[in-house]
Amino acid sequence: MNQPLSISSIVSAQTDPETKKLINDILEAADDRKADDINVLEVTEISYLADFFILLSGFSRTQVRAISDSIEEKLELQWNRKPIRVEGKSDASWILMDYGDIIVNIFLPTEREFYNLEAFWGHKNRSALDESATI
Repeated sequence: MNQPLSISSIVSAQTDPETKKLINDILEAADDRKADDINVLEVTEISYLADFFILLSGFSRTQVRAISDSIEEKLELQWNRKPIRVEGKSDASWILMDYGDIIVNIFLPTEREFYNLEAFWGHKNRSALDESATI
């Protein structure tokens, strides 16, 4: 992996092990395509939409699509799980992948800065993954 990632400090102790593994697989697939600025927001107590939002950035529309494809392929192969819905893939400035309990948002930096979902949802449990973290 390009950037060691850790979910141990991201999710609460009450999160089931299967969800932790699913989050880990999403992060690994994103990292395989060099996703940047990875944040995981635990929104269980503040949103009925999902339990976790994963926010990541790609630096071109091609990279944003590649990150999305990597996540989709890995979860279909290893989990036999397809997203409930995918939005924004044609434009690829912001792709949203809905896996029910986990929503993945992949942005170009300008869209990420403009919509600033971390500020909207991030007042609860927020964890930014950095290069010093490990799985």
